[in-house]
Amino acid sequence: MCDRQDPHDHDQHNQHNRKLDRRALLRGGIAAGAAVTVAAARGRGAQAAGDDPYAPPAKGALPETGFKLNHKRAALVVTDPQIDFLSPKGVTWGVVGKSVEQHGTVGNIKRLFTAAKGTGMTVAISPHYYYPTDHGWRFGGPLEKLMHAIGMFDRKSAYDVSKFDGSGADFMPEYKDYIHDGKTIICSPHKVYGPEQNDLALQLRKAHVEQVILAGMSANLCVEAHLRELLEMGFEVAVIKDATAAAMLPEGDGYLAALINFRYIANALWSTDEAVAQINGKA
Repeated sequence: MCDRQDPHDHDQHNQHNRKLDRRALLRGGIAAGAAVTVAAARGRGAQAAGDDPYAPPAKGALPETGFKLNHKRAALVVTDPQIDFLSPKGVTWGVVGKSVEQHGTVGNIKRLFTAAKGTGMTVAISPHYYYPTDHGWRFGGPLEKLMHAIGMFDRKSAYDVSKFDGSGADFMPEYKDYIHDGKTIICSPHKVYGPEQNDLALQLRKAHVEQVILAGMSANLCVEAHLRELLEMGFEVAVIKDATAAAMLPEGDGYLAALINFRYIANALWSTDEAVAQINGKA
């Protein structure tokens, strides 16, 4: 008679097998990213070889929305302006770095901060943190599994900031003067992608905000999820297309996926140049 395997040992064995080799993952992501970019360009048959796969269509089918910025009722909202997403020191740089650099994301987010602060516009941050108890979740999607496996946005607890400064969960150094000026709204953390579980909408409503200029990371995850929820709650949302970026994996180019949906559902889709001009009243 065969010995029956202890279910607990079986679970431990499966968990061990599921552990990710972080370095291999990131190395693979870099190589895959280049392939994805080429595939995306080829997939858009209407474009000639070598054209920008992210360029808007020469002739779109969707109507203009008539969106106009109301400076008194608008806010800049930045999702996840954190080291793990935007710095070569971050745990996701191997899969998002190429996109971040291509779009000038880090510098463009800073330009938005500068413009918004210069006009006294409301600014809110929707950060992403994970505490040890969050690692006890018993189910999750592929990206949730990945984020937990590589320690993305990890903090010791909601009340412990030891070793937080400069960690992957911390804000990018170039943004700290804007974020820690005593005026920026730093919301409670969102936990998956959207703002349903944090206080972003409450904070915006209490500030009489009706329009959102949306930027941050990453395009097809937290930015798109924030866009969708804010729209459902009655906000007008303009997404800044080059103040975000996304992972490039064999499963697909996250930025291209998001960009298509931004064109379909956002009230406006601007470049950073256009957004800065709008904020400064020069559009």
